[in-house]
Amino acid sequence: MDILVLPGDGIGPEIVPPTLEVLRAVDSAYGLGLTFTTAAIGLESLAEQGTTLPQSVIDRIPEAGGVILGPVSHYEYPPKDQGGFNPSAELRVRFELFANIRPSKSRAGLHHLRAPMDLVLVRENTEGFYADRNMYAGSGEFMPDADNAFSIRKISARGCRRVAHAAFELAGRRRRKVTAVHKANVLKLSDGLFLREVREVAAGYPDVVLDELIVDAAAAALIRRPDDFDVLVTTNMFGDILSDEAAELSGSLGLGGSLNVGHEVAVAQAQHGSAPDIAGRGTANPTSLILSAAMLLDWRGRRDGDDAMIAAARHIESAVELVLDDPGSRTRDLGGLCGTGEFADRVIARLRGHEPSKQR
Repeated sequence: MDILVLPGDGIGPEIVPPTLEVLRAVDSAYGLGLTFTTAAIGLESLAEQGTTLPQSVIDRIPEAGGVILGPVSHYEYPPKDQGGFNPSAELRVRFELFANIRPSKSRAGLHHLRAPMDLVLVRENTEGFYADRNMYAGSGEFMPDADNAFSIRKISARGCRRVAHAAFELAGRRRRKVTAVHKANVLKLSDGLFLREVREVAAGYPDVVLDELIVDAAAAALIRRPDDFDVLVTTNMFGDILSDEAAELSGSLGLGGSLNVGHEVAVAQAQHGSAPDIAGRGTANPTSLILSAAMLLDWRGRRDGDDAMIAAARHIESAVELVLDDPGSRTRDLGGLCGTGEFADRVIARLRGHEPSKQR
């Protein structure tokens, strides 16, 4: 399986290579047949090709077995008519990556919680209040005059159904509970539509319990009773905010894996940004991207019925957990001593230290 690798901006070129080394280690253990093709995007391709997302990259994605997308500094990009496309948003819309899956799990000595957290937030990924992806043409934001700005929120029945199915299928493999997070008490039409579709989808999963919670109550409950949650499903902006909150509460935004999934394409992407302020220092935490890459293997394994891919993903996750359990092996943002490469080396050592027999 060939994985298309897009290093991105800021710390992206620093956290992508160690992530690939981790994947090579499990490839050696499980015989997955992984290969990697790297292509430039972001500020590098803007300087070389006049665009942050070359057409050659877009054309390659459907042919790849998966994509690893490094963080991007889209705030620094010029307008679209000058080549400044946000690769993250463009790929989500163009390839209908309708669900953004973000797990959060508390770890001893790292979390800020009253009770343990082990949840997954499933976020609608292609519409909502996000002005760069909710219109067929033009922007979802506009200013009719200098003192008034408007933003359009798009909620479609199709988008809600797709993300709801993703959430219920995931919950069926976990603790069989989905919490639909909404603001239907105020956004009666748009979130009313979201809830209507989630309830209809829920009827097809009788073994999974559906709960409903207003978004402000959900934000508080993540702090007060995180152990109540299994899978949360919500709209784009609510999911973006709540998943960052959950990641920080569970230890750090740098520990949160993230996978953008559609029916045919999946893009692994760290939950955090490009952190240009620490780029080039060799101190960035690669955990989020490593775990996102593991999620990509798991997605591919489940889609193709490949048990070795699924086992390799679990192996990466367990190795990361073992390294994080040792305070001295953590990266500096977590109070440890390791730089980017040294942390990845310790993950690889754990992988090789209890390397399983070949699966194929």
